[in-house]
Amino acid sequence: MLLINPNSNTDTTSMMQTLAQEYFRKDSLRVVGITTVATPSMITDSTALKESVGPVLDAVRGYLAGSQGNEVAAVIIGAMGDPGRAELVTELRIPVIGIGQAAILTAASNDRPFAMATSTPELVSSLTGLVESHGCAEHFIGVELTSSSPLELAADPEAQFVQLRDATRRGLGHGARAVIIAGGPLADTARRIAQSEDIEVIEPISSACQMVMRALGL
Repeated sequence: MLLINPNSNTDTTSMMQTLAQEYFRKDSLRVVGITTVATPSMITDSTALKESVGPVLDAVRGYLAGSQGNEVAAVIIGAMGDPGRAELVTELRIPVIGIGQAAILTAASNDRPFAMATSTPELVSSLTGLVESHGCAEHFIGVELTSSSPLELAADPEAQFVQLRDATRRGLGHGARAVIIAGGPLADTARRIAQSEDIEVIEPISSACQMVMRALGL
């Protein structure tokens, strides 16, 4: 399975790859993580999200055209905005799953109200649009934000954990029954919050892995 990180940060790629591989270990499905070039180390606004589509397509196509390309059973897009997913879905004959797509469909299952918690205020409109594109707007409570900027929190994992945990709790206070931790680079913190809170926290990487499993009939 191929996991593409649209953020040009190899540490983030390694973290997401490790989380995905942990999920697939019992199924012997090997996860290969690849990283885009010519994109920001962390996508924080809608312009950067749109501009990442081309690098995502180039990276995925390049890998699939290589010597191990025919071994890839599925592709996961490792950014909440799912850049390049729509194009790859029409182009490839294997499942292409976006972590945003997977998290939203998981959160909205059984028509439950859900919210998002994230550190990127300039992506709120993109995230809201993604919810609408999957037909889940009627169940969406909204986006809860951290008080610090995404880059500040990326440099301070403990503050990132505390602020996203608090944002998650606010979402629940506003009526959500599930809260998505929205962001590929936030995947490790999402896991921490899910393990520390007695609430339904949606981890986008895990949600995408579950969709891959269903798509492959595993």
